[in-house]
Amino acid sequence: MLVTYLEASRDLCETNSILFGAAVAACRIISAKIPIAGRATKQSSAIPAWRKIIEDRIAKARALISSLKNFRLGNNSPTVVRTVRMAFAWTNIILSQPDITQKLMECIDDPKQKIAAWGKRIRRFTERSRRFNQNSLFHSDQKRLYKSLERPKLCGVGPGSNQAWPVVRTRKPQ
Repeated sequence: MLVTYLEASRDLCETNSILFGAAVAACRIISAKIPIAGRATKQSSAIPAWRKIIEDRIAKARALISSLKNFRLGNNSPTVVRTVRMAFAWTNIILSQPDITQKLMECIDDPKQKIAAWGKRIRRFTERSRRFNQNSLFHSDQKRLYKSLERPKLCGVGPGSNQAWPVVRTRKPQ
């Protein structure tokens, strides 16, 4: 049956599709699991969707802040001016006003505060998740938990670098 399909195929793409289908069918017959790229159902990520959304918001807010700072420093390129106009669209502020620098500072402070709040939310989640994982590991395998806590860490790097847990540094025998 495969031969008739291959003879009837008109181009390489169709032949490729037929061969791929045959390979998948053969794998199903022998119960072999193969990874298929671009599945209709994507596997869930370890990062929650709300965190990705917040990280996107933070990136957009940082881009807005940089555009506002560039405009304040005298960059009048069309892209920067368009971004500043969109930032002031809901107000009655005109870009040619003499006190525009004060208005720019106020407009810069608002996204900065939002970024700080979003960052705190992500940090709270990360800390809560870390505590939950350590707690469940403590209940299931205490030895592995204590080994993970005793691993040498880079000083002052990564989440939880200011924790009360002692940092173990390995030394060479003398």
